[in-house]
Amino acid sequence: MKRIGLGVLMVCCQLVALAQSPSSGVVKFPQLDPSPLDVLYYPINAVKVKANEDVSPKIKVLYSRPAKKGREIFGVLEQYGKVWRLGANESTEINFFQAVTIGDKKIKAGKYSLFAIPYKEKWTFILNKQTDRWGAFSYNEEKDILRIDLPVHLLEKPLENFSMTFVDFEGGTNLVVAWDTQKVELPIYF
Repeated sequence: MKRIGLGVLMVCCQLVALAQSPSSGVVKFPQLDPSPLDVLYYPINAVKVKANEDVSPKIKVLYSRPAKKGREIFGVLEQYGKVWRLGANESTEINFFQAVTIGDKKIKAGKYSLFAIPYKEKWTFILNKQTDRWGAFSYNEEKDILRIDLPVHLLEKPLENFSMTFVDFEGGTNLVVAWDTQKVELPIYF
């Protein structure tokens, strides 16, 4: 009789434990990231087309958008002469849906990581084969496909959040990258 009572007690304890598990509908979600992930397409509205329009994306960029929050960015937070993930969290990824030319280098369609080395008057942009990495901590220079130096342009007013956009020109587009008081433009030709 004691064995049956003990068995029933054990079954009841297991049922109570199962009722407390995540399958009961109680799920704890992570807090909102302070540097949210953003997606940028070229053409800008390529994914917002109407049913009868025939526009496909040529480029897709996934990047996180840190905020300035009163900090000194270039030369302090993002040190001059050091590889930077070009945003926050995971390294920035750029996906070319067709072959492009950057500088004098033909780049095959595909997914790449985009890094930068900031300096006072220029940034070195880096296109790298290694993707799906956190930050620049495991950056491998041997997997670089391209390095190109681009001049820094100063903004009239500081930009609070790290931002990217595309600006068209004849035969291509500039990937415009800006944060704090600096802006750099990466020309991409189709």
